[in-house]
Amino acid sequence: MAVLLIAELNGTELNVDATAKALTAAKQLGDVTILCASTGCVSAAEAAAKLVGASKIKCADDAAYGHGLAEPLADLIVSLAGEFEHILAPSTASSKNVLPRVAALLDVMVISDVIDVVDADTFKRSIYAGNAIQTIKSLDATKVATIRTASFDSSGEGSSVTIENVATAGMAGLSEWVEDKVVENDRPELTSAGVVVSGGRGVGSEEDFALIGSLADKLGGAIGASRAAVDSGYAPNDLQVGQTGKVVAPDLYIAVGISGAIQHLAGMTDSKVIVAINKDEEAPIFQVADFGLVADLFDAVPELTSKL
Repeated sequence: MAVLLIAELNGTELNVDATAKALTAAKQLGDVTILCASTGCVSAAEAAAKLVGASKIKCADDAAYGHGLAEPLADLIVSLAGEFEHILAPSTASSKNVLPRVAALLDVMVISDVIDVVDADTFKRSIYAGNAIQTIKSLDATKVATIRTASFDSSGEGSSVTIENVATAGMAGLSEWVEDKVVENDRPELTSAGVVVSGGRGVGSEEDFALIGSLADKLGGAIGASRAAVDSGYAPNDLQVGQTGKVVAPDLYIAVGISGAIQHLAGMTDSKVIVAINKDEEAPIFQVADFGLVADLFDAVPELTSKL
């Protein structure tokens, strides 16, 4: 079977981590063609061509795709859809904007956050904040799905495959780019970091949230936050980990001042090693932690940071 995988791009650069993990899922279904669409996406296409499991790369180099607008990209994907039985993408903010439009234009369902591929028609996804696994069998001629990258290992790199330029699709003019407001961040990307340090409501204030940043910097990791911390204004929304935030699966996850509500656990329980620091020894977070420290975070975190 033929599979079209939509590459995750950051401007003109390939998000290798997200794309390579989605490729691991995609290649279980058949020959995988990766689509890179952006202004000046040649470098992204060249990087995608080195990923093990890709059979071909399609490169759509056009200004229409340069700012992540969902409408022109959806039109492009639909114009190529006749060649493929599956259309997949990493489960990111971009794909969750684009693929539902693709599915609607093709008059098929969209399967979100796939965590396991059973066969060509059957997929698994978590529901109820990760407390149940739903198995879905789709009878649609074209399967459209997003892949939860935290559930798959990254595909490695090998010899390069063929890159093919594709013509742009007709533009409907439904949207236009106005401006991008980009937040600069020297830390690793939250969803692909090997170490994540997250703070919760127990941190107490935006000023004290700097303790989380200091520990993350010592470990070369990313910063996360619980929804309670975000809602309280301690951290920006793009750092939220959980059911309504980002799903992470780092090698090390440190939860500081986080009680462990099921909505938060749904976003981090795939982490390899979980460390919890909380002064409440009955906090639910300790039920999933590999290592737990019952202590006041304002004593424990500065001491831990100073000794690392």
